[in-house]
Amino acid sequence: MRTKYKVSELAKDFGLRSKVVIELLEEVFGGKKKGTSSALEVDELDVVFERLVSEQSKPDFSEYFATRPAKPAHPPAEEPKPEPTEVTEPTKPPLAAEQKAAAPQSPVKVSTPAPVQPAEKNTQVPNKPAAHTKPAPPAKPAVPARPTAPVKKPAPPPKPRPTGPLLDAKGNRVTMPARKEKSSSTTPQARTQGEARIIDTRSTDVVLDKYNERYAALASSHDMRRSDTGLGKQKLKKRNTGTRPQGMKGRRPKETEGQRMARLDRERARAPKLHIKIGEIITIGDLAELMKRKAAEVIKKLFTELAIMATVNEELDYDTAELVADAMGVVAEREIVVTIEEKIIDDSSDTDEDLIHRAPVVVVMGHVDHGKTSILDVIRNTSVTDTESGGITQHIGAYRVELDGQYITFLDTPGHAAFTSMRARGAMATDIAVLVVAADDGIMPQTVEAINHAKAADVRIIVAINKMDRPGANPEKVKQQLTEYGLVPEEWGGETICVPVSAVTKEGIDKLLEAILLEAEVLELKANPNRAAKGIVIEARMDKERGPIATLLVQNGTLRSGDYVVAGATSGRVRVMTDDKGQRIEEAGPAVPVEIMGLDKAPTAGDSMDSVSDERLARELVEQRRGQAKALEQGSQTKVSLENLFESLQAGQMKTLGLIVKADVQGSVEALKQNLEKLTNEEVQVKILHAGVGAINDNDVMLANTSNAIVIGFRVRPDATAQANAERQGVQLRMYSVIYQCIEEVEAALKGMLAPKYREVQLGRIEVRQIVHISSVGNVAGCHVLSGKVTRAAKIRVVRDGVVVAEDELASLKRFKDDVKEVASGYECGIVLTRFGDIKEGDIFEAFIIEEYRD
Repeated sequence: MRTKYKVSELAKDFGLRSKVVIELLEEVFGGKKKGTSSALEVDELDVVFERLVSEQSKPDFSEYFATRPAKPAHPPAEEPKPEPTEVTEPTKPPLAAEQKAAAPQSPVKVSTPAPVQPAEKNTQVPNKPAAHTKPAPPAKPAVPARPTAPVKKPAPPPKPRPTGPLLDAKGNRVTMPARKEKSSSTTPQARTQGEARIIDTRSTDVVLDKYNERYAALASSHDMRRSDTGLGKQKLKKRNTGTRPQGMKGRRPKETEGQRMARLDRERARAPKLHIKIGEIITIGDLAELMKRKAAEVIKKLFTELAIMATVNEELDYDTAELVADAMGVVAEREIVVTIEEKIIDDSSDTDEDLIHRAPVVVVMGHVDHGKTSILDVIRNTSVTDTESGGITQHIGAYRVELDGQYITFLDTPGHAAFTSMRARGAMATDIAVLVVAADDGIMPQTVEAINHAKAADVRIIVAINKMDRPGANPEKVKQQLTEYGLVPEEWGGETICVPVSAVTKEGIDKLLEAILLEAEVLELKANPNRAAKGIVIEARMDKERGPIATLLVQNGTLRSGDYVVAGATSGRVRVMTDDKGQRIEEAGPAVPVEIMGLDKAPTAGDSMDSVSDERLARELVEQRRGQAKALEQGSQTKVSLENLFESLQAGQMKTLGLIVKADVQGSVEALKQNLEKLTNEEVQVKILHAGVGAINDNDVMLANTSNAIVIGFRVRPDATAQANAERQGVQLRMYSVIYQCIEEVEAALKGMLAPKYREVQLGRIEVRQIVHISSVGNVAGCHVLSGKVTRAAKIRVVRDGVVVAEDELASLKRFKDDVKEVASGYECGIVLTRFGDIKEGDIFEAFIIEEYRD
């Protein structure tokens, strides 16, 4: 089978690139273009070989030999050139017939040749046959390779080259020409002082006796040395038999553990110290591996040096690990870990030259129904309250208002108690807090909470005393109440600006805005628009048509359409960006609220937002954050230990109400989760199985069916498939539009799951007037009902002289001979108790029942 010759192999053999061979084939044959692994046919190989050989062939090699470097010659001798001695004239080569008839000649003696002279003088002919002084037996003549070739003879054994100068017969120094070929002519040796020494190697007489005598002498001396030492042949297993000391017998004693540890300590002390790098937290096992020690040694050192009892899997902080490493002779250094956030998120501080003034961000806070949104309506000249369910703000809204060429960004927060976290989040993202207090109601619980949030966020507080148009408005009372919480009005020598306003008559609105701008001027709010955007997520929701939508507040830098952003555990590219008026914009600077689309999921309200350049690292960061959140959620489940074992056993008796919460925005989801989980009591646990943004889907119904839970929807509706599956599987779907209605109904449902409580209900008092003994029944009490009644299902408490003697149940209740269900007051009856028989006349029976009740 013929081996295929590929294009790549051909190019490699000719030292060319495969592309050159392919182009040559395409030029000659045309057709389909061949690849580097294509096999070549015979005609293709012939053409390629002919073309490449013709292109690379050279017509003359004179240029090649001209450029070839000449061999270095011996340096010329400084002495005068000696004349050659006994030079034999060249003879003509004999004819073939003459060569056959010629007799073998004896060796010819040749003197040392002189240095090579120019060719035209013909003073020396090299490679002539040498002359021998001793006749030799006839030998077969050799056919000469050239006319002057000598007869070949056996080559003498190699001898060391003389290190001194070469001399001729008269003692003159001879310069040897550079030989191109090996010559069979003999050369004089240095130790013969230039005299030719002829050795006839054709002789067959060899004297071996002198070699035999020397071998016998060497053998006898070797036997004498062996007899003197007294040692014969030794086996390789018994090493150092003759050198072992007399005191040691058997094997070397085994090294004990203590000796080994001491030897290792000495070796470690002599060796250079090991340098390791440790993170913020490291386990004992990992630390021992880094220090190349056993974990038991590290645990022992912890106990002896630091009095810490630990196991191999326990974690140590850097300071403790450094102390342990230092005690064990290891130098520990803190490992600097560069996180993904540090790689892609720019947290560098801005210089004063890059900063410019920005608009203030103002949050409106206060108690529910005190007029926060109404004041904001007057400023925005819109009506937001009418769109909210029940007239109560359900979401955080961000708005931008222009006043005399200056912008103010407002955040409107809910005032209901359910929105505690949303108010705290709004305060952390702002510079100034406007505290709205109704002039007729004064300070309320949510007002106090808003004050605490504003103080915790370290923002300036401006008090707007609203509803001044009401008849019962009393601003002085409000100011007095404010002083109780550390807010002293400016009129009373404090630093808190108090502005009386009315959302109905628009009284004091201008003064309120002027006070906001004055505070912003004092604060000197600045930002750098020429950097990557950084902000906070104000709100997020899932739109059925547009997907996840997030409301962002840009705090620094500039956010542009097309930027890739990371917001908490979500990321995406900004596809569409709109302002608070719904108009599409291309960029948003500092203190500008925007609504963006393009994220993969709805982020959590309050997450930080950063614009990044590396999309791959951004996705890796998001996956890392999601994994951390999942691990944190799984780790939040309490594990059984000795400390909580008894509590866990008690929790086994606890009933659980599973809930699935779906809402239109993330803020509402958080509010529902927090308030529903607060309803957990000692007997019933409220467990949120799932909470998310968007409509109720089939997956929610399936989860509720398998976990026996209730689905709660806040301002969302189920789709057709989810509704049908819920009806078929008997899953309860509850829809709400006002949050506190949802909380109240769930709280009422929880009461039905509580363990029932019991109380005693008195039915009547019976007096024992006569005792009748019947052998088959026992003592029968003839009684008179003093008050109330006695029923067949009632229990009897026997009271004698004011002391309870016994509690028992009725075995029989008769009136005359008939069994009855009850006997009313004023009538007589016969009573037989189940267990107690020591009845006496004058005893009082108290009839009662135990009934179940609920708070």
